Amino acid sequence: MAAAHGRRRRVALPWPMRLRLCVFEAAIDATQRRDGSVNRFLFSLFDRRAPADPRPDAAGVSSTDITVDASRGLWARVFYSPLPSPRPVVVYFHGGGFTLFSAASRAYDALCRTLCVAAAAAVVVGEERTESERALDGVAPVLNARRSDLSWKAFLPVGADRNHPAAHVVTGDDDDAELNEAFPPAMVVVGGLDPLQDWDRRYAAMLRRKGKAARVVEFPEAIHAFYFFPEFLADDHRKLVGEIRAFVEECIASKQPTAQ
Repeated sequence: MAAAHGRRRRVALPWPMRLRLCVFEAAIDATQRRDGSVNRFLFSLFDRRAPADPRPDAAGVSSTDITVDASRGLWARVFYSPLPSPRPVVVYFHGGGFTLFSAASRAYDALCRTLCVAAAAAVVVGEERTESERALDGVAPVLNARRSDLSWKAFLPVGADRNHPAAHVVTGDDDDAELNEAFPPAMVVVGGLDPLQDWDRRYAAMLRRKGKAARVVEFPEAIHAFYFFPEFLADDHRKLVGEIRAFVEECIASKQPTAQ
């Protein structure tokens, strides 16, 4: 966390962006119930949605919704452009602590369109909760202690505490568990003003400790989820898009057969 490095830093955000963040925080507080579930109807009043559109946008990206499991109301949105096949596929797990937002949320729709162009890939983003609000059989904090507690309650099975294995993706130095040989290279993005930054670095360190390739890209003045605000944080957003493009291209190149 920023405070963990000696002093708390404040970022000079434009007032329109501050106002948007205040509305977002108010929506989270108003819609989370004490038992960890979410008042979906109330949250839908704050969560702006974008319909799937098979017509190409200005960048040539189209989208369509597909049903994964009709009995549980599970579906996914696929973003694609008229590029020659084969092409890479990006599976994107949208933010919101595994409790909030949707594959149709306008912010994620815009981000996935950007990823589709940047990575020259098809992008698939799915729903992460069922209609029953079932907790995981086995969240990243929404960035204050009370919201964090509610998110943990929504995420973990009933009766479980934070010793549950699902709460410990980043393991200790003495952990002998090995990652699968096929575990791919990773790019870890760290915002210098993100309260989760220490966990980002620990994750990258864990991957390297286990012999996996991990590139850490630092954005010293970036807040949590800064990539949702390209109109206010254009330089960091532009740099991130470039880093994603370069990373995907390197991964694809490493899989190409070597000429003999």
